[in-house]
Amino acid sequence: MTTIQNNPVAANPLASTAKAAASDSTAATQDRFLKLLVTQMKNQDPLNPLDNAQVTSQLAQLSTVTGIDKVNATLEALKGSFQSNQSLQAAGMIGRGVFVPGAAVALTGGKALLGVELAQPADNVQITIRDAAGKAIRKIDLGAQQAGILPLQWDGKTDSGSVAADGKYTFEVAAARGSQQAGAVTLAFGTVASVSTGAAGVKLNLPDIGAVDLSDIRQIL
Repeated sequence: MTTIQNNPVAANPLASTAKAAASDSTAATQDRFLKLLVTQMKNQDPLNPLDNAQVTSQLAQLSTVTGIDKVNATLEALKGSFQSNQSLQAAGMIGRGVFVPGAAVALTGGKALLGVELAQPADNVQITIRDAAGKAIRKIDLGAQQAGILPLQWDGKTDSGSVAADGKYTFEVAAARGSQQAGAVTLAFGTVASVSTGAAGVKLNLPDIGAVDLSDIRQIL
């Protein structure tokens, strides 16, 4: 079993590698500059030698390049540390239920969780659940609701009174404030099964939903 240590460098060797590469690049740049400066001074015209302003200007340019390299190395190290902290934070969410943007509903044992995020208060909110063929099988009137996240539980019953079979469904939300539509987002429920890291950053893997970013999490249950 792999043990995760709370050490940004150990947890993310790419940051250490990038820092070492940046250090080598800076040293190589300085070495090339000094060699060129020495060669230039050795071969200068004795009747028209380099003045102090020219040398100072070239040294200032080297200082600027070196400073930029150091800033880049620092940013890479901070990026690696941030990703490591995100990985540790995400690992603590394995097994937890979360709401993320999405319209999928999984009915299991006659129960399903879904959610709605309202950007502003609404006078009327209506949920429509559809089967795999896209047919509306249940409409739920929620009435007036305040802005925020609204978790909901569906008992699997349809408008006809029958019980829908376990499986995958979709839903949509319509919200109105007065005569205007109110901003509303459907939220799918899923359980974090695992965490992965890569070039795209830290991802939470949710069965039947897919990989999502930490920033996609709207609520943790």
